[in-house]
Amino acid sequence: MKITGFNPWAEKVTGYTEVEALGRFCGDILKGGMCSVHCPLRTAVKGQVPVSLVETTIRNKSGETIPARMSTAGLFDNDGHLLGGVESFQDISRLKALEREKDNLISMFAHDMKSSLTIIGGFALRLLKKLRSIDEAKHEKYLEIIKNESGKLELLIDDFLEFSRLQTGKLKLNLTATSLDKELMEILDSYRLRASECGIRLKLENEEALPIIEADAHKLRRVFTNLVDNALKFSKEKGTITVTTEETATEVIVKVEDEGIGIPPDELPYIFDAFHRGAGAEGKRGFGLGLAGVKTIIEAHGGHVGVDSEPGKGAVFTVVLPKAGNRGMGNRKRGEIHALGKG
Repeated sequence: MKITGFNPWAEKVTGYTEVEALGRFCGDILKGGMCSVHCPLRTAVKGQVPVSLVETTIRNKSGETIPARMSTAGLFDNDGHLLGGVESFQDISRLKALEREKDNLISMFAHDMKSSLTIIGGFALRLLKKLRSIDEAKHEKYLEIIKNESGKLELLIDDFLEFSRLQTGKLKLNLTATSLDKELMEILDSYRLRASECGIRLKLENEEALPIIEADAHKLRRVFTNLVDNALKFSKEKGTITVTTEETATEVIVKVEDEGIGIPPDELPYIFDAFHRGAGAEGKRGFGLGLAGVKTIIEAHGGHVGVDSEPGKGAVFTVVLPKAGNRGMGNRKRGEIHALGKG
């Protein structure tokens, strides 16, 4: 059970160098949560059957406990003699954090929906009981409150449905002939008043009309509405939001660029993850599902989405869609880290 090989991912997660790890008992380096109870590697070696995707913990050199997903297997020669074993483990800290955020999200949805329903019910009851004694000004005020709370409920339900679709992967596209130029112009027109109130300029740059593509127009509106809405949220006063379109022989490209606060480099890899809310999102409405939805919708169309940003210099979101065919979901492989142990 002494380590004979230790790759760079293992070094990164554990904090030990390969030199420090080689020749040491694996339990002394990994300090696994199952080491003293039911060692997965010993189980795999004795039973000559791999142990797959066990969730446990390891403790790094600094003493930090890290949740990990581990697979183990014995290594045998052609005659069945034991040569050693292999442990492959993956840091799932972020996954566990997202699971906690998901649970919190469900609680937040329930709490916020109940709050709005309580307010709506209360004012509706006042109107029913005191309809004749309430003056016109109060009557209008109560109805306005009911309307506003109903709007909040609608937004919450939309977010919850989006969350459910992201979790189950059930995203159906209603493909029709779609003009991106038309959709983008209508979206920007709908935001002009709000943008001007914030002192922000909206600009559409398209030298030539884009070709008609086969797409789900309603879901693409959701994509670009979300990107423009995000640009407004994080823009600085008197800034400009520029939507640029272009095409290649096989694709159409739409860029949404703002002059806002930007995105820190350490957040860029996670910007399209569900529930991710960056450092600049405090006090902003939303549950961190918008950009995850953008990615899901674009990939369902056979395209891809990316972002470039520097803190303080704004962000550029780039959406690429195929002109025809080749639709499919993209896959991102996560790295694994490996340690070799010799029996």
